[in-house]
Amino acid sequence: MITKTKLDELVKKYETKNFITTDPVKFIHMFKNKKDIEIAGFISSIFSYGNRKAFIAKLDELFSIMNYTPLNYVLNFTPNKKDLDNFNYRFSKGKDIKEIILILNKLYKKDNSSLEKLFQYGWETHKNVKGMLITVSDYFYANVKNNVTKGFYHLIPNAHKSSSLKRMNMFLRWMIRKSPVDTGIWNFMPTSELIIPLDTHVARLSVETGLIKKAAGNFKTAQEITNILKTFDPIDPIKYDFALFGYGVNNK
Repeated sequence: MITKTKLDELVKKYETKNFITTDPVKFIHMFKNKKDIEIAGFISSIFSYGNRKAFIAKLDELFSIMNYTPLNYVLNFTPNKKDLDNFNYRFSKGKDIKEIILILNKLYKKDNSSLEKLFQYGWETHKNVKGMLITVSDYFYANVKNNVTKGFYHLIPNAHKSSSLKRMNMFLRWMIRKSPVDTGIWNFMPTSELIIPLDTHVARLSVETGLIKKAAGNFKTAQEITNILKTFDPIDPIKYDFALFGYGVNNK
């Protein structure tokens, strides 16, 4: 099994500002305003699947459409806007993206409301990540008013199901942790309660490093890996996401 010393070395090597340039986290570092950051982070995270170069290119295109002012774009978005009609990425069509923006529009037009408040409400209600993400997906599903495709439900995964919820956990890492890479602009929950963003790459590396014996791409496996990482750092176990990334780079 890989040692804590080795994992800590990999974190130190890869959790640097250089990591930002080739990762979707780069989009949240384009902004200073808190609500711009969280909207940009949410949108960047939900599109982070498939080929990395492909989805980063699509995100560049999407933020260009938004004129790199995500909060202003959301607040002024109306159903008759056409600039997203031809935007698509893999499963998701223009109508799916428009519906997400319309739901964000409704959320941010409420007094003192935001993605932070929505996630915080979920956390304070359930006191665990799974319950919090159920609150979030339920909110989006309850506010769908127009026809959407399955691509909408791929972008906003159903947290009631057993998937690892990788992209939502990655978004939480960006918002809750404070580091050279993650922003730490939200402080309603401790870093110790975050769950590792689990995809097939992280699952495979967790087996290769001896953290776990076998992996399934579900939330239970993400929790299992996180609990093991807590034995190395009970306060900030998800920093080892960078170590697993670095291990993968070093051992291609």
